[in-house]
Amino acid sequence: MIDRLAGIADTVRIDVPSGHRRGIAVIGAGAIVDVAHLPAYRGLGLEVRGVYDRDSKRAAAVAERHGIGRVYQSLEEVLSDDQVEVVDIAVVPWAQPDLVREAIKARKHLLCQKPFAPDVATGRELVDLADAAGLKVAVNQQLRWDEGLAAARAMVQAGWIGTATAMSFTVDISTDWSAWNWLVESPRLEIMYHSIHYLDAIRSILGDPVRVFSTASRRVGQQAVGETRTISTLVFDGDTRAVLHVNHENQGGDQRAEFRIDGTAGAIRGTLGLLYDYPVGRPDTLEVFSKVLPTDGWLAYPVTQRWIPWAFGGPMAGLLRWIAEGETAPTAARDNLRTLALVHALYGSIDHGDVRVPEDV
Repeated sequence: MIDRLAGIADTVRIDVPSGHRRGIAVIGAGAIVDVAHLPAYRGLGLEVRGVYDRDSKRAAAVAERHGIGRVYQSLEEVLSDDQVEVVDIAVVPWAQPDLVREAIKARKHLLCQKPFAPDVATGRELVDLADAAGLKVAVNQQLRWDEGLAAARAMVQAGWIGTATAMSFTVDISTDWSAWNWLVESPRLEIMYHSIHYLDAIRSILGDPVRVFSTASRRVGQQAVGETRTISTLVFDGDTRAVLHVNHENQGGDQRAEFRIDGTAGAIRGTLGLLYDYPVGRPDTLEVFSKVLPTDGWLAYPVTQRWIPWAFGGPMAGLLRWIAEGETAPTAARDNLRTLALVHALYGSIDHGDVRVPEDV
């Protein structure tokens, strides 16, 4: 059985062949760049030529911590650097579309943050601009590359649990949003900026749903303006379903972050260790029960890497392979429009899709 698990590990390993590497510049020097993007890129041996942030002191501090030799003083300086082929944009969501437009004019390939755009129409416009310029744009939906999720997907694709028929995420945690003032003030919160990860991961395993239902709420007295509790159901062709039950207002300290995939011949279950005492976290776990192999009960897969920082290498690796080989990146922006559309469909259900239970029965 060890050799079967080793085969899964080989399948999900993130690497970038030397011939695929390109000069990279990073726009944005916030915490996620500091603790995730740059450590992951360094681990893959990628060349980050420089960092730019409107706060030049912050950019300089981040560059120094990661041994990056250049701090750009302006956006124009970034985009005029002919040694930079790829720009990694890591800024607040409303600033991203204009940066994408400018970078496309400068003929740079792009890795963008999620959500890719505020709405599908804007996202489609940006993708069309990139396509017309012959440029590649991918989205940093890195949960797909978290080792536990990636190994689970590889097991499904290998047929270990037969045909996947159901998937769920159960996340019951306490999230302090105060580190991101703009998130605290956002009227759309949980699905747009958190569950978007789970939705993209579900799409990577089950494909695209045909209908959705969702409800959202807030805890009385919570700090954030937007929704922090959601329950969503995704309906696929046939009998396949997915459910997300997410609560960021756990007051009891008994936090959990679990996922499960059920199939016709087995099941897979795991935990997202990062979300236990975020951002400290703990290792992920993953187990598979298979009638196909078969396993003797639940078999543990040895997860060795964490979502932060290592999964952040995946979207960049996919983009670089796309540039070098023409193999479309798993999170190519055009495909990611479907994840964005799914997010907005869920908000549409929250706003308009409820059916009241009759009172006069």
